[in-house]
Formats: sequence, structure tokens, C-alpha cells
Amino acid sequence: MDREGLEELFAPFAVVTVRRMFGGHGVYGDGLCFALEIDGDVYLKVDAETEAEFAAVDSRPFVYAARGREVRVGYWLLPTAAFDDEDALRRWASLALDAARRAAAERMAKRQRAGSRPVKKAAKRSARTPKVGRAGGSPSGRGPRDRTA
Repeated sequence: MDREGLEELFAPFAVVTVRRMFGGHGVYGDGLCFALEIDGDVYLKVDAETEAEFAAVDSRPFVYAARGREVRVGYWLLPTAAFDDEDALRRWASLALDAARRAAAERMAKRQRAGSRPVKKAAKRSARTPKVGRAGGSPSGRGPRDRTA
């Protein structure tokens, strides 16, 4: 499916932005990626709140192979009914955008928590600790300076 096809598919839901991504497309609403198109299949963002709803219908997770193992990401196949039923499309796309919003809020909260941690001060070097590469006072660290030259 191309950019125009994705824009047309999601038109009953919202005006979306489509960007090339991973050999497919990312579909964005409100600046958040809530859908992927890979090899003609459309996947919607899921999280712990919505995954069971996708599993209960004819959906499956997006899985790819990396380093000899399968990697499962938080996107599930758009249920087939949503291609023909605008109400179904709106419902599933809304669930996906809500999951994307929750994921973005969680990332923001993690960043804020990480930013509020106190920064460790660098340990001060004692006057007795020699500087590496400066043995004997030579700038090159190869020994005492020859001051006779």
C-alpha cells in the first residue's frame, strides 16, 4: 500500500501523515506513530490495555527476525473488517492512537524521572596521585626532561 492508499484508508478516522519507514510506512496522528505498513499489511499500535482486544479478533502481532530470533513489537494487524467498515476502522485506529499516546506519556515520564536524578560529581584527584602519561614530569611521559639541550 502506498502513501495515498494509507491516507485514504485512515481518512474516516483523521487526517494522517505518512512517512517512509523500515521499507514500509509509518502512519502518524497528532504527531504520534500509531500504525505501520509493511509489505502491504497494516499494523496498529497496541499496549497492555488493548492487546487482548486485537487477539480476540482475526489479528496477529508484527514479528520480524533479527540475529536468529523472532522479535515481537507492539503492533498488531489491522482487523480485516476495518477495511470495509468505517466505524470499525475508527474504533481500531482510535485504540491504536490511544496506545501511542500512553506510550509517549510513559516515555516523557521516564525522561523526567531520569532528569531529576542528582548528577554525581567527579572524584577529585589527590595531590599524590600522578597524572597518567606524565611520569617524571616529561610532557611525553617518557621520563625526566632533558634541560641541557
